[in-house]
Amino acid sequence: MEKLRSVGIIGTGKYVPEKILTNSDLEKMVETNDEWIVSRTGIRERHIASPEQATSDLCYEAALKALESAGMSAEELDLIVVATITPDTFFPSTACILQDKLGAKQAAAFDLSAACSGFVYGLATASNFIKTGMYNNALVIGADTLSRITDYTDRNTCVLFGDGAGAVILGEVPEGRGFQSFDLGAEGAGGTLLKLEAGGSRLPASQETLEGKKHYIYMNGREVFKFAVRVMNTATEDVLRKAGKTKADIDLFVPHQANIRIIQSAMERLDLSPDKCVINVDKYANTSAASIPLALVEAAEEGRMKKGDCVLMVGFGGGLTWGASVLIW
Repeated sequence: MEKLRSVGIIGTGKYVPEKILTNSDLEKMVETNDEWIVSRTGIRERHIASPEQATSDLCYEAALKALESAGMSAEELDLIVVATITPDTFFPSTACILQDKLGAKQAAAFDLSAACSGFVYGLATASNFIKTGMYNNALVIGADTLSRITDYTDRNTCVLFGDGAGAVILGEVPEGRGFQSFDLGAEGAGGTLLKLEAGGSRLPASQETLEGKKHYIYMNGREVFKFAVRVMNTATEDVLRKAGKTKADIDLFVPHQANIRIIQSAMERLDLSPDKCVINVDKYANTSAASIPLALVEAAEEGRMKKGDCVLMVGFGGGLTWGASVLIW
């Protein structure tokens, strides 16, 4: 049997729209205030796509930077995986739209839907194509345009979400480097806690669904919070065990950026100092599938990871889903 390859990240890129929506802006739109938002979420501002921008446009900008970082051309790509819950259209997939924009004519392309866990699901999926030798490289993007499905009259949810895209190029790396383990999971029984109710085959768009605001994000914040705190802990423990590592081995912790309280709870359980954790929820809010890659790419750009560092990524999201990964940089 042919030996399995070691797979890691060989290029990174990110993009956020230019428009910034601050907490003070939201104060003018809905009954809320900056102090309330910051104290409960850690969020100060979020980036919002322009009317002419769709998710594929955010992906395109992030992908160009990742390709440049990897020293690759789009024509060399074997696979494109886009993790998103806000595709341009149900079909064609956002990945196929992106493939055309990039001119990546040799690449297979598909979308993956696992909400905020989507990027880690995408990494696990694409890395196995390379590990087994089916492909030599892959572009994996986490991107969402949540402003399009956010109800800006709902004070409980409109403060939480933003738009953005983070991209990585995966390829073969020296033995001992790259992805050491993954832990993916789902708790479908909790699916109703975080959902976009209408627009699919169960509840197609109609006058009734529009009037009922069923095309916007619904979230039971209290229950999702409890789920998040629990699975961030268990997924982290499981993925470390699979990699033969302990929490003391973590050099950089890259959690899903949903809420500062959830991140702080995870840091306390892992006994991690602030300098080992990437936190940018204050600048971008919750960008769903883009959350972890935006944090990872930003950390890479800031030089927070050096060769051989143990990086742990962990996220949770609608589905309900979770995903974690241990990566040797």
